[in-house]
Amino acid sequence: MDRDLKSRTKLFALAIIKLVSDLPKNTVGYELGKQVLRSGTSIGANYRSSQRGRSRAEFISKLSIVQEEADETVFWLELIKESQISEEGLISTLIKEANELTAIFTPMVINAKKNT
Repeated sequence: MDRDLKSRTKLFALAIIKLVSDLPKNTVGYELGKQVLRSGTSIGANYRSSQRGRSRAEFISKLSIVQEEADETVFWLELIKESQISEEGLISTLIKEANELTAIFTPMVINAKKNT
């Protein structure tokens, strides 16, 4: 499962990069792009970091960041979709994936906290 999540979060980050590169070159596109790029690529980076945690507390902390960033990414993607500055089909696919990642990481955080 670890390898699948590493790959899945990396593919998601690459899709976010593609989305951001296609956003309009204006203030709204830049600002929303900057936010979703930061949170969307952070998911994979922090997940990888969680797997190398030096302690249980560090693992839980990093995994909690992953959960928060996935949920935050949903917010930024929804704003992009609702402001109609990008192709709706791609955005809907990314929102679905971000929601699924949130749904995967939320119980992982809850279970990790229970087992401390």
